[in-house]
Amino acid sequence: MCSANAPTPRRWDGTPARTPRSRSLRVDADSPTRLVRTAQPGRCRDCGNRIDWHPRVGTDDRAVGLHPQELPAAAVPAVSRWHISSGIAHPAHDGTPWCRIPHTALCPARSAPTALTPQLAALRRHLALHTRRLINNGTLITPAAPAPERTEPCRPARPVAYLLSVRYIAGHPIDAIQCVAQTRQRHRCARPVLDGQAPHGTWTLLPTTLPSHRPTSLSVDRMAVYDLTHLPYTEQLRWRHQHCPDHATSSAADLALTEWEPFDPQLHHQHIHPRLPHNARKQHHGT
Repeated sequence: MCSANAPTPRRWDGTPARTPRSRSLRVDADSPTRLVRTAQPGRCRDCGNRIDWHPRVGTDDRAVGLHPQELPAAAVPAVSRWHISSGIAHPAHDGTPWCRIPHTALCPARSAPTALTPQLAALRRHLALHTRRLINNGTLITPAAPAPERTEPCRPARPVAYLLSVRYIAGHPIDAIQCVAQTRQRHRCARPVLDGQAPHGTWTLLPTTLPSHRPTSLSVDRMAVYDLTHLPYTEQLRWRHQHCPDHATSSAADLALTEWEPFDPQLHHQHIHPRLPHNARKQHHGT
């Protein structure tokens, strides 16, 4: 006859072998970010070393790339000290003996800052050795020499989009911008933001600089822009949040940061295209 109280399974050291119940990740209503993780791991495009991307405090929507490890605050100049609170990066020291530092201050592919402490210089040399290993085994491809002048590409690699009265530069072609929301299987949604059933933007030529900005020395005065300002506000917001139509009104968390960056004609001059993409020229023949 079986006992009513079955023995509790135990590990080799006598502790109870209990498997905790798995819980679905969710975002609190008062959370400062929709991300289910505090940081998004990534790699530097220039040197190949690891970076932790964090949303930053303030009005700047761009994420900041920080070195993944904490460093002694005494070894980091005061202007380069950051700390993390609730997943948000703050450009200041929080009074603890440790702090974070932006990857750009250590990136071996950039010029070394003048004020570099011995500990940071040693860490920078370590990252440079790792970059050299990545190049030697073919994992990291260094930028090639400038190619001869070629015709305008049909598909801009980093197009400029105009939505919510702000110009943003994307990280991928318009049709390759991927939704950042989490699916029920806890994976990143594989659907693109551009959807055949939703209204599309239109390619048009707009001035390179806005009238309110100071003039620049660029030789190109007009550039190709994917204009979304004629769409409803909710549709523009969906593009800004980088969600597919199914996740536009969903409460699902985000598994990645949005890739939009505020467009700056000086910083992103290499991505300015003075002509419309080939597939849009017939629609804008009179532009």
